[in-house]
Amino acid sequence: MQLLSAILLTAFARPSACQETGDVAAGRRLAEASCSTCHIIGPTPQRVGNDVPTFAAIARMPSTTPLALRAFLQTPHSRMPNLILKPGEIDDLIAYILSLRHA
Repeated sequence: MQLLSAILLTAFARPSACQETGDVAAGRRLAEASCSTCHIIGPTPQRVGNDVPTFAAIARMPSTTPLALRAFLQTPHSRMPNLILKPGEIDDLIAYILSLRHA
C-alpha cells in the first residue's frame, strides 16, 4: 500500500515524473558515489556473485519505467541505505539507469 501511495503521489505531484529529464553523466557520478558499494553500476549485465542486481539488469527489466524508478528511490527499503535524494538527483539517476537499457 505504501508503494502504491508513493506511485500515485509522484504521478500527480510532478507532471514530468514520467519524462526523462535528468543528466546521464550526473546520474553516473551519483551512482558511483552512492550505489557502487553494492551494485555494479556500469553497462556490464552479469552479476559478481551476490543477489544484488546490476544497474544494467535493472534497466532491462520490463517493469523498469521512470515512474517505477522514482517511486522505488523515494521509498525506504530494509536492504538498502535510505538515501535522501533531491528531485534533480532522482532525475539524474533515472536518466543514467535508463541509458543502460541499450548499452
